[in-house]
Amino acid sequence: MSEPHAPRRPLDPESAPPIFEASGLRKRYRLGAFTIEALRGVDLVVTRGEFVVVAGPSGCGKTTLFNLLGALDGPDSGSVLFEGSDLGRQTSGERTLFLRRKVGFVFQSFNLIPVLTAYENVEYPLRIDGLGRAERRRRTEEALASVGLAGRMHQRPDQLSGGERQRVALARGLVHDPRVILADEPTANLDSTTGAEIVDLLARTNTERGTTFLIATHDPAVIERSPRRIRLLDGRVIADEGAGARRPGGVR
Repeated sequence: MSEPHAPRRPLDPESAPPIFEASGLRKRYRLGAFTIEALRGVDLVVTRGEFVVVAGPSGCGKTTLFNLLGALDGPDSGSVLFEGSDLGRQTSGERTLFLRRKVGFVFQSFNLIPVLTAYENVEYPLRIDGLGRAERRRRTEEALASVGLAGRMHQRPDQLSGGERQRVALARGLVHDPRVILADEPTANLDSTTGAEIVDLLARTNTERGTTFLIATHDPAVIERSPRRIRLLDGRVIADEGAGARRPGGVR
């Protein structure tokens, strides 16, 4: 990270390339004798600093879309540009850099390592990246403090509440100060009060750091909080509502 809690320098969205520009995304999966069309020609543009909800029922294609945007999988056809660079044409080194430095993930199941403390879970990606001990400590403590867990960093996941575990997951996603966070159903395993607190934290992080957020959800309370709502159904975008709604090519 750069300076603690320092917001990103404002950029002109008309001159800077979008964080994501997806065109014609299609993805199919084989399930025995059947073919499931998870995405059927999805177009999407997300500019820097946006807070966007991708909404829809289970099975509509939200997780598949996030896997393609996060370069965890590739499309059968179509393309994903990240800051103008085609993820499908990146070298293995460029993709590794993208996954380690430019995108952070938050999952509904938290995906924490149960035998590690909150501190160790957040620090782990920095160890993989080869950072020195002092820098790892600075970044890890800063990330945990930013999500309100400075006093809980030495607890293991089974000693934390669901909301605290999701905060650890967010801290781990933020520890590299990524351009964008992809959060897949971040409130699904939380009660309504804790879920609202997590959404507050995501929104505050977006405002204070300028981190772009894409949140996949079918939770009405989360959908209502977002200034922009992209709705998926049966693998297609059926609506793009609110501030910042655009189509590929820069057309609003």
